[in-house]
Amino acid sequence: MRFGIFSILASLLATPALALTFQTPLEHVEWTVEGDRFECRLAQPVKGFGQGEFVRRAGESPIFKLQAQEAWLSRGSATLLAAAAPWRANQGDIHLGIVLVGSDGNALQASQQQAGRLLSALLEGRGPLIRHRTGQGEALEVRILPAHFSDAYERYLACTAGLLPYNYEQLKQTRISFKDSNMVLTESAKGRLQAIVDYLKEDATVNQIELDGHSDSWGDRLSNREVSRRRALTVKAFLVEQGVPEEQIVVRFHGESYPLKPNTSAANRALNRRVNVTLTRVPEGTYNAMNAVESE
Repeated sequence: MRFGIFSILASLLATPALALTFQTPLEHVEWTVEGDRFECRLAQPVKGFGQGEFVRRAGESPIFKLQAQEAWLSRGSATLLAAAAPWRANQGDIHLGIVLVGSDGNALQASQQQAGRLLSALLEGRGPLIRHRTGQGEALEVRILPAHFSDAYERYLACTAGLLPYNYEQLKQTRISFKDSNMVLTESAKGRLQAIVDYLKEDATVNQIELDGHSDSWGDRLSNREVSRRRALTVKAFLVEQGVPEEQIVVRFHGESYPLKPNTSAANRALNRRVNVTLTRVPEGTYNAMNAVESE
């Protein structure tokens, strides 16, 4: 009994005097898990404030966000801690650095590294604690409790196990390189294109694929343009073979125009032998020229 009282007193002493504190009562703490193939969210509502949540997008590490229902937070840098639960005062708090508050004053986002340390801390019985000030200059604390975390974390892990290996931002601009003057896709290129195919099967909003073929300056202008055309068609053939609708693919070829680097060395020429693959979202029925093949 004495130990419990001392634990509570210790936690109160660690709180800045007269701080405005937001914390869900222990008996009402709950974690929610939501997600799909593109993103998973692990969140705890904070009574009177908003919610804290871990967000993991496909192909990325998780981040931590604190979202307020109103503009409680002043601009500037808030302090982030992995704080011992009030009933575990024998544990010390871990200082995780600062996080920047958004300009609207109702959100902040921790880094991937900070989010990873917070998840580990929650498994150890600590929880996120954000210390800052309101727009009126009052000290403010937002605490997320680690209660009932383990079960929710298992559900979150089950969600993240089903995420795609890449997200749209990681795939929307892809460069497929070619060796010398051949038209053969390398195993690496096939792997990258297969990742695009797998993503397209899950995200129906991405409905146009633009292929831009390029060459180095080794041959004459006409032969280089033909090489760039054949490279783009090689990539198209792979995509169609894997089930991508042909009418969603736009092919363009540019020969030696638009080099990434001057064609002054073997290394630079290797960079210029490529097909740029661009994923876009266009209104239904407006596919660019319905599988057009265009030159520069």
